[in-house]
Order: sequence, then C-alpha cells, then structure tokens
Amino acid sequence: MTFCKEVRLECADLWDASFEHPFVKGIAKGDLPLDVFKFYVMQDAYYLTHFAKVQSLGAVKAKDLKTTQSFAYHAEQTCAAELALHESFMELLGVTEEDWKLFEPSPHAYAYVSHMYRSAEGDLADVLAALLPCYWLYYEIGERLKTATPEEPIFQKWIGTYGSEWFGELVNEQINRMDHLAEGLPEERRKELKTRFMRSSYYEWQFWQQAWTMETWELPAKKESVRHA
Repeated sequence: MTFCKEVRLECADLWDASFEHPFVKGIAKGDLPLDVFKFYVMQDAYYLTHFAKVQSLGAVKAKDLKTTQSFAYHAEQTCAAELALHESFMELLGVTEEDWKLFEPSPHAYAYVSHMYRSAEGDLADVLAALLPCYWLYYEIGERLKTATPEEPIFQKWIGTYGSEWFGELVNEQINRMDHLAEGLPEERRKELKTRFMRSSYYEWQFWQQAWTMETWELPAKKESVRHA
C-alpha cells in the first residue's frame, strides 16, 4: 500500500468528521449563515497567504529544478486563483477595510499556520505532508458536494471550485509526489510524516469548527457561582 493510501486510511475518522461537520453540511444545504461564512472566508484568506509561502519554501527545498518549478507554480496558483476567489466572496459578503483593520486570526487558524511553518523546518517531504491534507480534503469535499444545489450563489461557486478538474489535477500531482518522497523511507521516518499529515487533518476539522463558532481569543464568560444554603 502506498504512503498516501495508508495515511488516508489512518485518518479516515478525522476526515469523516470534516465531511459531517455542520459547516460543510450547511454549504451543501445552503442554510449556512452568511456571517459564519464571512468569518470563514477572512480566516481562510489569512491561512492561504501563509499556505502559499510554505509552498514557496517547498520550492526552495526541492532537489531538482522541475520540482522547484512545480511548487512555485502551486504557490502562484494559490495566490492567483484562491485569493481571487476570496476577493469575489469578500465583495459579495460586504467585507470592508474596517473589517480587515479589526481582523485577527482565530486561535486554531493561528495554530494551523504555526504547524505548517514548524513542518517547513524539515525537508520537502515534511513540507508536503503538512500541506497535502488541505489540497486533498477540499477536493474530496468538492467531489462529495457536486450534486448539491444550494440556492446561495456563493456556496455554488465554492463547491464548483473545489470539485473542478483543474483542482483535481493539482491534488493528484501532489499525492503522487508525496508517495514518491515517502517511498523506501524507514518506518520511523514514515511515522513522522504521518504525524504531520494527521495534525494537518485535525486542524482542517478544527478550521470548520473555528468558523462555525466564530472563535476568538476571548475567554468564555464566567458563570456566576451558585451559593448553596
């Protein structure tokens, strides 16, 4: 069994949690509150800015020019295609300059980005193991939601992007590259890469959750203590 087939199987419960998350279900049904989606889009724009930078670090760590070119292309596609998509969302959702002045990454968005940079301290295999779940999970979600017909045009566009043939080609390219990088590695090293992949899969689930709850850095309100007689 290839590395990617193994780790995908081992992460099945985590990925199922993403597929069944009320945020994802809300996009499919079309009843996700737009203020929640707005929160997600702003957090995702923050995340993708750093995702592109980590892709660029992959280009630096590549040992051949073809791989460097590929990672540079992926970084460019993230900047051009993904962020352009978010810009259109932001216009439709009414995101203002004032919103951006007040913006700060949620705790889990910040933690996910930190995990990616920590992974980038390793070699190209470490970088890709941390990046791949974002590619792959979104593509599977796009495929699963292809038949969904939400009335909200923003949700239609979101589904169409991640279920597209163009995006699928990028995903399969990186899956094949990950299998190649992991081939022949000692079991202990494969476990390290699986841990990076699993942590990113966990953070993907948490990304839906932080948007769903519109997570902030504020402490929960303290409940008044009940004095017993």
